Amino acid sequence: MANHDSPISIQRGGNLAKAIVAEKEGHWSVPDGAILSSGTRRVASFSVDVIIVTTILMVLTRSMIRNAWNITMWVSSDFHHSLAYSMVLLASHWLYWRITGVVFSRSLGQRMFGIAIVCEDGSGVTSKMWDTRALGKLLYMLPILNIIIGAYELARISQRHTHQSNLDLKVGTIVAHANSLPPASRRNIK
Repeated sequence: MANHDSPISIQRGGNLAKAIVAEKEGHWSVPDGAILSSGTRRVASFSVDVIIVTTILMVLTRSMIRNAWNITMWVSSDFHHSLAYSMVLLASHWLYWRITGVVFSRSLGQRMFGIAIVCEDGSGVTSKMWDTRALGKLLYMLPILNIIIGAYELARISQRHTHQSNLDLKVGTIVAHANSLPPASRRNIK
């Protein structure tokens, strides 16, 4: 009996589906019961975040922030004004994503759509991870490049069993429906 394989195998943790995916993909990086967020929901929450920050900037700058997108000004001798407004726009978005991430464990747009960001193992995201995520999201703010990168990332999200973008893989996070996460993973989410 010692010379042949046993017809019974022991699964350590999880269920048969996880074991099959783990064998095929090399790992299973989603907490038990978590429902992963779709690309559509993620794009919608990102759009809400951009609208929130841009609206605040429009009020604070009396609509002068629009010069960040003013092509005529970019090609004139006053291009430094557009450059300054662009830097303000990018810095404001970075601060917004970082601060809301650290305080609420998600942005206001993500909260509105009921999604949350957690580490692959379900633990809370660290401050350094929020810095990296916020910086990576700035690529989606750059005209033309945002369409190319956004389309590629949406394709990657739909292709991976963990629905992770390349930024999620780099940081080690997943985006899931907040209410589907185990209670231990939800304690930091506000």
